[in-house]
Amino acid sequence: MEEMKPSAANSPPLTPLGFLERAATVYGDCTSIVYGNSTVYTWRETNIRCLRVASSLSSSIGIRRSDVVSVLSANTPAMYELQFAVPMSGAILNNINTRLDTRTVSVLLRHCESKLLFVDVFYSDLAVEAISLFDKPPILVLISDEEESVDVADRSKFCYSYEDLVERGDPEFNWVRPVSEWDPIVVNYTSGTTSSPKGVVHCHRGIFVMAIDSLVDWTVPKNPVYLWTLPMFHANGWCYPWAIAAVGGTNVCLRKFQTPLIYRLIRDHGVTHMCGAPVVLNMLTADRESQPLTSPVHFLTAGSTPPASVLLRAESLGFIVSHGYGLTETAGVIVSCVWKPKWNLLPASDRARLKVRQGVRTVGFTEIDVVDPGSGRSVERDGETFGEIVMRGSSIMLGYLNDPIGTGKSLKNGWLFTGDVGVIHGDGYLEIKDRSKDVIITGGENVSSVEVEKVLYTNPAVNEAAVVARPDEFWGETPCAFVSLKTGLTRKPTEKEIIEDCKKKMPHYMVPKTVTFLEELPKTSTGKIPKFVLKKMASKMGSTRLSRM
Repeated sequence: MEEMKPSAANSPPLTPLGFLERAATVYGDCTSIVYGNSTVYTWRETNIRCLRVASSLSSSIGIRRSDVVSVLSANTPAMYELQFAVPMSGAILNNINTRLDTRTVSVLLRHCESKLLFVDVFYSDLAVEAISLFDKPPILVLISDEEESVDVADRSKFCYSYEDLVERGDPEFNWVRPVSEWDPIVVNYTSGTTSSPKGVVHCHRGIFVMAIDSLVDWTVPKNPVYLWTLPMFHANGWCYPWAIAAVGGTNVCLRKFQTPLIYRLIRDHGVTHMCGAPVVLNMLTADRESQPLTSPVHFLTAGSTPPASVLLRAESLGFIVSHGYGLTETAGVIVSCVWKPKWNLLPASDRARLKVRQGVRTVGFTEIDVVDPGSGRSVERDGETFGEIVMRGSSIMLGYLNDPIGTGKSLKNGWLFTGDVGVIHGDGYLEIKDRSKDVIITGGENVSSVEVEKVLYTNPAVNEAAVVARPDEFWGETPCAFVSLKTGLTRKPTEKEIIEDCKKKMPHYMVPKTVTFLEELPKTSTGKIPKFVLKKMASKMGSTRLSRM
């Protein structure tokens, strides 16, 4: 067998870009994109539009292989097309978070040495200000919105419009295929909830595997109707732009998240699938206008542990919730709470308790473990012993752009070290307990902020909850809770009442010693609660002076 070797026939580079070409052939007359009241494309049209844009980038503008092209846009048709069109020109795609401030956008553009920036008309002022201090600013391309009229303060800064590139491009363009499947295809910046943003570089192979794995694990059928409630700028929408093309689905694009609009789109378009952080699920189920769905909608959530109460509300409305875990560094969800039929016989509260666990590795991933930080050995599978979550698989990043030290700290000994703290249960299911930086050490005891938050969410008056460490003169630090309350309460609970309720449900050392009420908890653009913001608020409160408990 030694003579059996790879050949040109059996080893062309894997790339998700081929999904679009196939979709145009298989699903050519099927709807690919729906947006607003008048924008509808078929897969044949979407393929041609992407080829035209890729052609213009390559032939007219001079974008070359491995150049970085950035996009600053909401979930519009152009944003979807650019997930294909930019890498089809040979360039590396960089999606930028639309909620970042001017300084941060400028820093990211400089860091990745972006040659061109596509700008949604709603963010034109942000983009112009971000490049104002550049000696050689990236080329600006304006993405207009036919559904809404928006004034642009300085159109002279924009060299092209998006539709210009569509019109002038060649529909027969021979798109630029990767030389190697290890060639970079995207660079995504982390949300920065725990540290400075880092440029995560993924290759064609990793994105291909992640896209296919996402379909298999979530059991997405052919021709789904996918509603874009998850920002595409967040880890490329967990690779679903490419995955939905692979199965010829309909992409219902959405500029703004508004609960009444979401329900209308679900009804009008027969939405079958959608993704989002737990906070999105909370908003969909807590709104007064929330009504039971006429047909089930599959909802994949990840990012943080969804409270059991939110899961129960979602299921009562007709959402079929799947829970998973992933990182920007993994390109999507690589752990999912695979549901066992026998669990359907359990009481609702027990089902919710099982569903909030992150689960087991997906089919396309290789290995997940929880290790002791000191010895590096696997922890006991008892659901109690904490350790750091480590993993390895085909969709792990190539590394952090221009950051060999950061790459070396995360990728070592054949594993990606996540910085997340978790446990492994006896049945092999993983459960995240916290970020390593968010574990509260009070009097020598480790307190999982996530565990305290779960208890807070059992209080019927609590809408949102987050727990961080607050300095304490005696204990070192103690749990400090930030809470928003549900609207329409006849009577709002006091800080003392919230604390007393917690004392009935958990060990006293875990109970929040202070509770601060906010109208709404701060959130990142991806729905995460940035605990570093709350930590600063808790630190400014000063040290607590609590007696021994």
